[in-house]
Amino acid sequence: MRKIPEALVEHYEKQGWWTSETLGDLIARGLLAAPEQTFVVHSEVRPYVGTWRDVEHSARRLAAGLRDRGVGPGDVVVMQLPNWMEAAATFWASALLGAVVVPVVHFYGRKELGHILSTSAPRVFVTTEKFGRMTLHRDVCADVPLVALVGGTGDATGVLDFEDLLAPEPLEGVLAADPAGAALIAFTSGTTRDPKGVIHTHQTLNFETRQLLANYPEDRGRQLTATPVGHFIGMLSAFLIPVLDGAPIDLCDVWDPGRVLALMTSDGLSIGGGPPYFLTSLMDHPDFTPDHMALIRTAGLGGSTVPATVTRRLSDEGVLVYRSYGSTEHPSITGSSPSAPEGKRLFTDGNCRPGVEIRLTDDGEILSRGPDLCLGYTDPALTAAAFDDDGWYRTGDVGVLDEDGYLTITDRKADVIIRAGENISALEVEEVLLGMPQVAEAVVVAAPDARLGERAAAVLRLRPGTVMPSMAEVRSHFEAAGVARQKWPEELHEVAEYPRTASGKVQKYVVRRSLVD
Repeated sequence: MRKIPEALVEHYEKQGWWTSETLGDLIARGLLAAPEQTFVVHSEVRPYVGTWRDVEHSARRLAAGLRDRGVGPGDVVVMQLPNWMEAAATFWASALLGAVVVPVVHFYGRKELGHILSTSAPRVFVTTEKFGRMTLHRDVCADVPLVALVGGTGDATGVLDFEDLLAPEPLEGVLAADPAGAALIAFTSGTTRDPKGVIHTHQTLNFETRQLLANYPEDRGRQLTATPVGHFIGMLSAFLIPVLDGAPIDLCDVWDPGRVLALMTSDGLSIGGGPPYFLTSLMDHPDFTPDHMALIRTAGLGGSTVPATVTRRLSDEGVLVYRSYGSTEHPSITGSSPSAPEGKRLFTDGNCRPGVEIRLTDDGEILSRGPDLCLGYTDPALTAAAFDDDGWYRTGDVGVLDEDGYLTITDRKADVIIRAGENISALEVEEVLLGMPQVAEAVVVAAPDARLGERAAAVLRLRPGTVMPSMAEVRSHFEAAGVARQKWPEELHEVAEYPRTASGKVQKYVVRRSLVD
């Protein structure tokens, strides 16, 4: 992990941004304050209605069961689950034990999951047999000591039912852990061929939770969390921020705009934001009415390209809109407060969040540091490349600052596509394409998408005497490679040659801009 300058550590502690409280302490304190608050999973497959007390009881029984099997502070617990009650129980149990939790988005496939399990070396893997396109690959998790299935059936290979891990008596209290030690590893795609393991501590996570909640508008309504809890912001929105706030927890495991609109009407639920796709897919649905619009009071947009047409459209309907900018590595770099001028909220990515500093390099790249910045990656080489000795993180994004200190993202140096809030490594997609016999060279860039923000566009140079593969052939090839469907190319283009530098390097920014044009 990276070395944090001592002066920064002292500053963060003096300001109260870093404390001695662990993630387990924060969760236990929040759950104790509102035990009768509701916890509802809106699901066709695994619905749940209960209270925080009920879910905490399951979490503490799980924690006790894992402790009896030798799991404790510093051990790794991986969970790959949809937005179900058992995901909350697993996350909270891990925190109460002082274990390092690794949430994995449920649509990751064999390739991504295999890398995550081999990199994190977990003591425990909690998952499900099948959900949507997700399927349990038993060979991939064969080396994990404890594998438990939610809603599945154990077998002789050592795979257990989730219920088998629950001890009769719940764990009391919270096991001690180092507040400056690892609490969570979030795997995110980006510029590398495999997902990068981003290490957060109790201090960085707790600060991020507190500062996010402090910046939330007060009149938010009863909000539905649809972002997958395996994703960093989904995990925060479902399992941490409501607990600190004492707010109801409502989850849904499938994003079906028609179904969500029906839930909004029947249960009085609201959608608070996220990638713009979540809101635009509702507003463009034929069932959307002014009654639904009235339930959407605030919209915090980020995690993807935020078109000005979307922010303007929402604001014109009376929604309090604000934008933010961050990443799994540094979750909240900038963001507008609810009281900021409308122009700043709608058309910039906000100003620095509490404790955060930013600098722009000569070519406009954004460098950031702050009390919610991660400790680095599971790969030391990636850590060395992304952080300098003064604690600055190279974001790979390009932006401009206005005279009031508000940032606007204008471009990206990092070789990544952000589709509906999910990062896609262009390098990974290119390497899979190069496995097709027709393809001599592959360039993958972000193409604009009105619904998703961006999508992966593949620009191919073919081998002599071959013909362009069809989209069906490309999809079949990616499926055979075990790559998550969100990463499959959604546009195909053929070129005789690419624009290149004098040294022969492909000028991706020229390719990208040509698609935009």
